[in-house]
Amino acid sequence: MEERKYLQTWKKYAAVIRLHLKRSSNEEQHFLLNKTDFESAGDRGKSGYTFNMLIENGKVVNNISGSAVARDLFETIKTDEVMKEFLKEKTVKINVGKAFMLTIKTSHISSYKEAAVVAEA
Repeated sequence: MEERKYLQTWKKYAAVIRLHLKRSSNEEQHFLLNKTDFESAGDRGKSGYTFNMLIENGKVVNNISGSAVARDLFETIKTDEVMKEFLKEKTVKINVGKAFMLTIKTSHISSYKEAAVVAEA
């Protein structure tokens, strides 16, 4: 497993992410990240720092294994009790684009989907 280059950077943003996560229940949230923070943590070169992450009920459901930036963000989120609690029974889409804009969109898991998840367990 590679070192967690971006963990400290994301921890620096934890309070603002927590705030935007809560606000995302009402409307999509956007927050401009400091490009220099990420470039000083590690050089992603042409692959960049962009990613899309889909979290359902506290678990990442898409493949983020190729993005150290995304993996370290999820690590930061799941170790923060407030954010971890917020993610229960919700679907959260988080992405970072080329302009270093962090976008968070939250919706509640439908009762149909919850029933399907319970049925599978």
